[in-house]
Amino acid sequence: MIGNGLPAAPAPAVTGLLLTGGGARAAYQVGVLEAIAALRREAGAGAAGNPFPIITGTSAGAINAAALACRADDFDGAVAHMVEVWGALHAHDVYRTDTYAMLDAAARWRLILGIGQLLARWLRLKPRSLLDNAPLGELLQQLVHFERLPGLMRDGHLDALAVTASSYSSGEHVTFFESRRPMQPWTRSQRVAVADRITHAHLLASSAIPFVFPAAGLPMRGHTEYFGDGSMRQTAPTAAAIHLGAERILAIGAGRMHEPFDAGAPTTFSGEPTLAQIAGHAMSSIFLDALAVDVERALRINDTLALIPPEARARTRLRPIELLLIAPSERIDAIAARHTETLPRAVRRLLASGTNPGEGGAPAQSAALASYLLFEPGFTRELMALGRADAMRQREAICGFFGWAGGRSARSAEALRSAP
Repeated sequence: MIGNGLPAAPAPAVTGLLLTGGGARAAYQVGVLEAIAALRREAGAGAAGNPFPIITGTSAGAINAAALACRADDFDGAVAHMVEVWGALHAHDVYRTDTYAMLDAAARWRLILGIGQLLARWLRLKPRSLLDNAPLGELLQQLVHFERLPGLMRDGHLDALAVTASSYSSGEHVTFFESRRPMQPWTRSQRVAVADRITHAHLLASSAIPFVFPAAGLPMRGHTEYFGDGSMRQTAPTAAAIHLGAERILAIGAGRMHEPFDAGAPTTFSGEPTLAQIAGHAMSSIFLDALAVDVERALRINDTLALIPPEARARTRLRPIELLLIAPSERIDAIAARHTETLPRAVRRLLASGTNPGEGGAPAQSAALASYLLFEPGFTRELMALGRADAMRQREAICGFFGWAGGRSARSAEALRSAP
């Protein structure tokens, strides 16, 4: 009861943010966040503090998550800074694009393709990856200030931050989390959680796209384990936010959840696939499929729980989770096909070396693969614009999800089933 004799209002649901992976595709997430910040101001909720007490991310989404978390006391300022950074990015800010590095990368690519005469050189050099992402490490030092995180948590601006990575050493999918309150780590089949002080090394590990960027070493169980992109073996993207206490989750994807076949699409080809196409398809499987499956699973669990009487439901460990999904309404590889020519020439030659001989490295045939490496302003700005537009199309659902003025109730089934 409160002083006037009325029952106390229920505490607002704890909101979690989930940002998935996808290399340069993660620029889309920044556009969505920019729209959410604008809607929040319109609703007069701008002074309510950080709208996402729990922030989780994977791969490039982990970098965005950390950037938000480390400025949790100024959500609008954090988003504006992310928009500025993503809109000015170039490939050389993320990986080496000088001629020497690209010549070496082209040789590595040919080795991966199995050209026998270079096998001996491969065994001598033992390359760690296709590209050198040392510039990204330098950029993270400037952009993500983890020293602020303990104070932000102490002052109540943030409850938890989690980033995920995949261990090449153990085969496990690992969620590293930092929380305001002591929490017991969780363990599930092939995935574990580790309470840790999150660092730039964790971001490099989480965003180490397989084959493309080198694995990163992290201390684990008293020794060093080597990690790659957290999207690998990620069977339950929403799990970390739920374990950390989120009762509703806003998930921002980096690819369409349902890809209808379109024979006329610029990235649809007949005949035998090129190696560049296969690589792009493999990347999409790693980065996109898990979220779609997890969303469908959450829907089924919510529908099942709705059929159980409340007293019986209270005896289970399951609880309904309100989910709102925002994902691109357009094919990102089709957008990338319009921008591949903006990549440095040496990178274009590298991608062309994965096409069939005699094709001249047709940009469209390497567009899916290029979309993860296209850290160029034309591409990232178009993705941010798409993110803003897609979020504004879901204005009522977003406002309803947060309880802001002008929205409608955004229950999970309605919101998810209407997502692109």
